[in-house]
Amino acid sequence: MNIISSDAPTYETLANMLEGYDCPAILVSVDYHILAINQHYRQEFGEVPLQKQSRCFEVSHGYSVPCDKAGEDCPLSAVLQTGHRERVLHIHQTPRGKEHVDVEMLPIHDNHGELLFFVELLRTVSVASAENMSSTLVGSSKKFNQMLEKITRVSQSNASILLLGESGSGKELVANAAHQGSQRVNHALVTLECSGLTDSLFESELFGHVKGAFTGANFNRTGLVELANGGTLFLDEIGDVPLSMQVKLLRLIETGSFRPVGSSTVKHTNFRLICATNKNLMNMVNKGDFRQDLYYRINVFPIYVPSLRERRDDLSLLITTLLKRISERKEYHLTDSALQTLKRYDFPGNIRELRNILNRAIILTDTNVIERSTIEECLEIDKESDQQETIFLAPQSESNTAREWVDLKTAEKRYLSDLMSFHNNDKEKVASIANISLRSLYRKLEL
Repeated sequence: MNIISSDAPTYETLANMLEGYDCPAILVSVDYHILAINQHYRQEFGEVPLQKQSRCFEVSHGYSVPCDKAGEDCPLSAVLQTGHRERVLHIHQTPRGKEHVDVEMLPIHDNHGELLFFVELLRTVSVASAENMSSTLVGSSKKFNQMLEKITRVSQSNASILLLGESGSGKELVANAAHQGSQRVNHALVTLECSGLTDSLFESELFGHVKGAFTGANFNRTGLVELANGGTLFLDEIGDVPLSMQVKLLRLIETGSFRPVGSSTVKHTNFRLICATNKNLMNMVNKGDFRQDLYYRINVFPIYVPSLRERRDDLSLLITTLLKRISERKEYHLTDSALQTLKRYDFPGNIRELRNILNRAIILTDTNVIERSTIEECLEIDKESDQQETIFLAPQSESNTAREWVDLKTAEKRYLSDLMSFHNNDKEKVASIANISLRSLYRKLEL
């Protein structure tokens, strides 16, 4: 960016220039001093004592040295190296506490190409917080910030997002954050859990059906892709979509057109696609279990969601946040030894497992202070449940030494079938006993 004259502009000129931006903006010298701020900055972050020659890293972070010397990325240093605008995600000190801020640094040169100043544009990232527990996403670790920076960059576009990461790491929350940060936020975020769906159920859920399309179709049903029109469609566990259905999903993504099951009418929809998986889709492509053309359609902008093991620095903040969300009426705290016990744990179930552990701890404790012994008891419960994952069932005519070992899914299906027989195929009764929804029961029986 060039200014008209090589002469140093007045303060009034600089201040007026900043008022042209629709977000908080400051003017910074090459030696980090804040020279001017605009009204948006005053409203968002408060006044800056310009007469004291405050430096940007002191005001935004409370540092005594520039960001790159304090272990963070510095947009000003990056501009000096590249010569063009740079953008990073920072955690700033604000009147509301620590907040994630998307920082864009623009160099200003004179007509001879000499670098004079920087304009720093600041946009608060409202979908996440480094301190405020009211936000959906909470964290401040390096891995978390790297993920959040990608979410911030891609949200404003219509590019398809593929969320990669372990089960329980919070991919659905990330999908919601991407939707909340997009221009489609005033429309619906529609979610389809693809795991465990048969071909017919997947097609009916996604595209809808007309009355009489199949046995049990007693009324017209609007599909999720139609409900997502104008908004976002989130396909969770995309790797579990039946291979025979992948070509129909591909056509939907490519053309935006679909037909409800049993209908000859072609409908159109416009949505932003977000997919998530804990599987290696490329390996599935190589094995022939996932279409290559579909893979490249959904993998426009991949974002890795880190496991809890990779963001241990966020553990204390996550625990405080989850305790507040689990129990709004009573405030719970962990002793230091209890916290250290959790910090040594690997959390194979990630944040979902952490929430379960804290839920148990609240139930088991008699006060609002959770001791190490309580946490250890909760972790022991986890170990016992893991050991029971392999269930064995034996025909009554066989001895214990001849038992048939089966996987959990087979055992579950046998269990539900036995319940159905015992209760004369009363599905509502069986669903109630099994503590699952009627829809889940239908899906599990069809597997």
